[in-house]
Amino acid sequence: MTSEKIVQLRQLQAEAKLGGGEAAIERQHERGKMTARERLAQLLDEGAFQELDAFVTHRSHEFGMEERVTLGDGVVTGYGTIHGRLVYVYAQDATVMGGSLGEAHAAKIVKVLDLAIKNGAPVVGLNDSGGARIQEGILALGGYGDIFLRNSLASGVVPQISVIMGPCAGGAVYSPALTDFVMMVNETSQMFITGPQVVKAVTQEDVDLQQLGGARVHADTSGVAHFTAEDEDQALDMVRILLSYLPQNNLEDPPAVVSQDSPARADEALETVVPAEANTPYDVIQVIRHIMDMGSFFEVQSGFARNIVVGFARLDGRVVGVVANQPNFKAGSLDIDASIKAARFVRFCDSFNVPLVTFVDVPGFMPGVAQEHGGIIKEGAKLIYAYCEATVPKLTVVLRKAYGGAYIVMSSKHVRSDFNVAWPMAEFAVMGPEGAVNVIHRRELADADDREATRARLLDEYREKFANPYQAASHGYIDAVIEPTQTRPVLINALQMLQNKRDSVPAKKHANMPL
Repeated sequence: MTSEKIVQLRQLQAEAKLGGGEAAIERQHERGKMTARERLAQLLDEGAFQELDAFVTHRSHEFGMEERVTLGDGVVTGYGTIHGRLVYVYAQDATVMGGSLGEAHAAKIVKVLDLAIKNGAPVVGLNDSGGARIQEGILALGGYGDIFLRNSLASGVVPQISVIMGPCAGGAVYSPALTDFVMMVNETSQMFITGPQVVKAVTQEDVDLQQLGGARVHADTSGVAHFTAEDEDQALDMVRILLSYLPQNNLEDPPAVVSQDSPARADEALETVVPAEANTPYDVIQVIRHIMDMGSFFEVQSGFARNIVVGFARLDGRVVGVVANQPNFKAGSLDIDASIKAARFVRFCDSFNVPLVTFVDVPGFMPGVAQEHGGIIKEGAKLIYAYCEATVPKLTVVLRKAYGGAYIVMSSKHVRSDFNVAWPMAEFAVMGPEGAVNVIHRRELADADDREATRARLLDEYREKFANPYQAASHGYIDAVIEPTQTRPVLINALQMLQNKRDSVPAKKHANMPL
C-alpha cells in the first residue's frame, strides 16, 4: 500500500473524529457536556473501542443537505468491552446537525443492534439528539421505525440500556422507552413527546424543559427513568456498575464473583431493625443491606413508587433481584405505580436468569377512588402475572405481615414461589386484626358493657389463632419459620439448592398479559 493512501486514510480518520468541527466541540464543552467520543472513552474499558461505519454519510440532496456532509452522519457506533465483556454501543453526536437522526444515522444504529442480537451482547445507547432530521422527511421517520423494531426484537434477548445525555424529543423517546433501563443526567437531559412551546399553544400551560421532561420528573413522577446522575461522569460509571450485575444475554447466567462476606454471617441487627408493632414504619432497605453481601445492593427506580423497593444485589457472590415492600412509604401498600414498577423488574429478572428474592411486609392494596378509577385492578394484575410467569428461582421472606390479596401477589407459594420462609412475628390474614375483629365480632362489640376490654380480648384471641406464621406453615404455604438473624445463611442455602431449577410455561406464541 502506498504511503499516500495511508496518509489519506489517516486524514479521513482525523476528520471523522472531529465530528461537527472544533467550534461545535467547544460549544458542547461550554454546555458542560462531553462529545460522543469522549463519552464512549469514559464508558468503555481503556482503549477498547472499535468503531464501525466511521465514513458513512447521509444521502440527501434536498434543502442544501449536499453541502452539509459529515463523516459518521452524527452518530458514533461500534463495540468494545466493559469489565472485559463485549458491549455494543452508539453515541449520538450533537456537534453534527444537533445529533439529528436521518436515514444513514439510523442505519448505523440498526447495524449495531443487529450485531448485538446475533452475538448475544448488551447494547448501550448514548442519546443526545434534536430528533428527526426534518430535511430527510419520511426517511428519518422510517429510520426510527427500523430502530424500534430492533429494540423490540432484542428485548429479552440482550440487555439494552439508554443514557439520555441531552434532548430526546418526539418519536425519538420511544427507542429508550423500549429498552430495559433509562439513565438521565440532572439539568442537561430531557425527554418529552412535545416541547414547552407546543404544550403552551395546545393547553395554555407554562412549563420549562426541566419541568416538562427533566431527569427528576421522569425519575420521581412518570417512572420513565430508572436512574439519575448528577453529571455525565457519574451516569457512565453507573452504567458500568449496572452491567456488572447483568448477563450478556438470555442464555447466560449473571456474572458471579467471589464474595468477601461470610455466607454463614448471622446479623444480630435483624433482631431489632423491624418493629414488632405491625403499623410502625421502618426502612426495608436496611433489612436488605443486612442480609445481602455487604455493599452489594444497587437500587433501581429509587425515586418512583417508593412504597416498593427493587434492585440488584448479591448473595454469596451470586446476583439476585430484590423486591421489597417499603413500610416507610404508604405503609408498604401496593398501588398502581408500585405494581407496575415491581412487575417490570420481575419480568426483566426472569428474562435474564436473575433469581428473585422478595421481602414481604404488606397491608394490602391501596384503597381509594383514585386507585380504583386509575385501574388498580388491571395494574395490580400485572404484578400477579409477572410472578406467575417467572421461572427463575423465587425465594420469599415474610418479615412482618402479609394481608389480603397482596399476600398472594408478593411471591407466595400460590404463584409458584419455590422457597418461602417467615419470621416469627409474621402475620398472615385476609385483613389486619383490628379490621377483622370489627367485622367478625361486630355484634359482640356492640353489646359489650366494656367495649374496649372486649376488643382487646378479641384482638389477642385473633392474633393467637390467625395472625402468626404457624397456621400458614401447617398448610405448607411457608416452608420454615426462621430466626431473623439466620435469614442470610438460609437464603444462600436455598439459592444453592435451586441453582439447577427447571420450570416452564405452556407452549404459546405469547400470552395476553393485562397491559
